[in-house]
Amino acid sequence: MTTDSDRPAPPPVSASIIVLTLAHRVEAELGAALSSLNLTVARLALLGHIASVPGASFSDLARMGAISVQSVHTAVKSMAADGLVRDRTARAGSASTIELTAAGTRLLHSAQQVVADVDQRLFGADADPFQRQVGAAVLDAFAARNAS
Repeated sequence: MTTDSDRPAPPPVSASIIVLTLAHRVEAELGAALSSLNLTVARLALLGHIASVPGASFSDLARMGAISVQSVHTAVKSMAADGLVRDRTARAGSASTIELTAAGTRLLHSAQQVVADVDQRLFGADADPFQRQVGAAVLDAFAARNAS
């Protein structure tokens, strides 16, 4: 028979583990929701970076996404083939400036609605109270950071 004194103590509460666990849930929910648009979370992030920084180079996009320049080249080439982005200066030996096409802009707007729906489901009024509190804290911290 096992007694309470024989059981190991629970691990200490870790902000890293809590955030990581919630991040996995958010990524899974968002990934599933974006699949209806034939988008991944990574592809959405890249579209968002391209939209937010007009004329961004491959190197700029790699830094913003914390990925390799080669990964950006591959993703942009795929998105260009899908008609979502274009390189305004695509010439050998010249710096590239990537921008969204009209189709890319429409897709990004559709994806933003999907993100809003997932946010509402995970952090809105009907969500788990803990998740609502975490969501509010994240938004408050971001707002405070941008205000300073």
